[in-house]
Amino acid sequence: MDVEQQPTAGHVVSGRLLTLPNALSVLRLIGLPVFLWAIVAERDILALVILLLSGLTDYLDGKIARRFHMESRLGQFLDPIADRLYIVTTLVGLAWRDIIPVWLVVVLLLRDVVMAGMLLYLRHRGQVGMPVHFVGKAATFNLLYAFPFLLLADRDDWVGRLAEPIGWGFAWWGVALYWFAVVLYAVQARLVLERSPRVVLS
Repeated sequence: MDVEQQPTAGHVVSGRLLTLPNALSVLRLIGLPVFLWAIVAERDILALVILLLSGLTDYLDGKIARRFHMESRLGQFLDPIADRLYIVTTLVGLAWRDIIPVWLVVVLLLRDVVMAGMLLYLRHRGQVGMPVHFVGKAATFNLLYAFPFLLLADRDDWVGRLAEPIGWGFAWWGVALYWFAVVLYAVQARLVLERSPRVVLS
């Protein structure tokens, strides 16, 4: 879970619903149940195609939104939700097939629980949003790159042997950056709260 992005000066975030970036985010969400079924049913080619298309549309919706000024509040909500759901779905599917250990799932999900608690505390103090940090985005990208390689690593051939170290390399970087982002957000939140008047939301 990444903290929500605050608009900067001169930065317009619209309330439009029907935009191309939003449509791409919705398509990613529609593909989730098919993706989960493909992993559990060991239809790895289909799962890889959906995962790659998800990564491509994730890149395109942000690029299009910024390039053509189509950023919207709905898009800011849907995009991180889609990222989180794909990460959780992939973790559950890979753990179900014993491709990754359960402790890795726990470590990553625990990070999201910690971030959710931090966000709730910030809202309680009247701080409704903070800028998205590059480290958090980098962590998400590393994990999303790791999953296709880890899925390929389940193959009992040279492709699987080649994919395994690459997948785990991305996975370890993703875990490290994921938790490093929590530390950075905590430091950033403390600085923001120290500079802001105390406002408690009922």
